[in-house]
Amino acid sequence: MNKLAVLTMSIIFSMIVLPAMAGQAEETRYLLRYIEQSGCEFERNGAVHNAKDAKLHIQKKYDYVDSFVDTTEDFIKYAATKSSLSGKKYYVTCQGERQTTAQWLLSELSRYREKEQR
Repeated sequence: MNKLAVLTMSIIFSMIVLPAMAGQAEETRYLLRYIEQSGCEFERNGAVHNAKDAKLHIQKKYDYVDSFVDTTEDFIKYAATKSSLSGKKYYVTCQGERQTTAQWLLSELSRYREKEQR
């Protein structure tokens, strides 16, 4: 590859890929704060955990899978959806309503993105 091609690829990378990565990281940080501040109960492998403990657990999983997380949806799928060991889904109960953490976080991500576009 000649120098011009390398320079062009570097510019494209910095204009497209880096901002997308930064957006994913900001959305993920937002969702982790959202989990921690929710006041909801989280069920993992049949045991109920408070919001702070749930955030710590999901953060730990995210730190482990971060190298192959390209989107915020990947973060949800790989770190916040189910147990890596048992395969059982994670659930969240907020204001008496129980749903999977995947549904809950995808809904909040959608609200967050709508708010950011305004």
